[in-house]
Amino acid sequence: MKQEKIRLLFVCLGNICRSPSAEAVMRKLVEDAGLGNRFEIDSAGIIGYHEGERADSRMRAHAARRGYALDSISRPIRPWDFRNFDLIIGMDDRNIADLKRKAPDVESEAKVHQMMEFARDSLFDYVPDPYYGGAEGFERVLDLLEDACAGLLEFLRRS
Repeated sequence: MKQEKIRLLFVCLGNICRSPSAEAVMRKLVEDAGLGNRFEIDSAGIIGYHEGERADSRMRAHAARRGYALDSISRPIRPWDFRNFDLIIGMDDRNIADLKRKAPDVESEAKVHQMMEFARDSLFDYVPDPYYGGAEGFERVLDLLEDACAGLLEFLRRS
C-alpha cells in the first residue's frame, strides 16, 4: 500500500443511501484494520437535491443494526473532488457515466471506478438504489457494500 494517505470518494445519485453507506462501511473496515490514519474517506452525490441532509433514515437504521454510523451530510460532487481524491467510486452505470461526463480531464476520468469492480463474491454488477423499495433493498445494499469494500481494501493493500 502507498505510504501517503489514500483518498476515496464514494458517489451515488443523491448521497443519502448508497454512498454514505459505502463511506461508513469502508471507514469501519479501515479502522478495524488499524489503518484509519492512512485513509481519507468521503461521499457525494451526482445531484445536489439532498444537499445538507443526513442519510435516509431507513438506511441509517439498517446500517446501525450492523454497527455502522451514517453520520455524513449529503453534498454534490464538486469539480475539485476530481483533483483531491485518488479513487472516485460510483454505485451504478448511470453514476459512472455522469462522473466521467463531469471529469475535467482524462486523468480525472481514470480515477472513476464502479463499486462492484471490487466485489469478491457477488452476482450483481452494480449497487441498486434502495430508495423506492422495502427493507430487503437496504439490506442488499449493505451486503453488497460489505463485500465490495472488503475487496477494495484488499486491492489497495496489494497496490
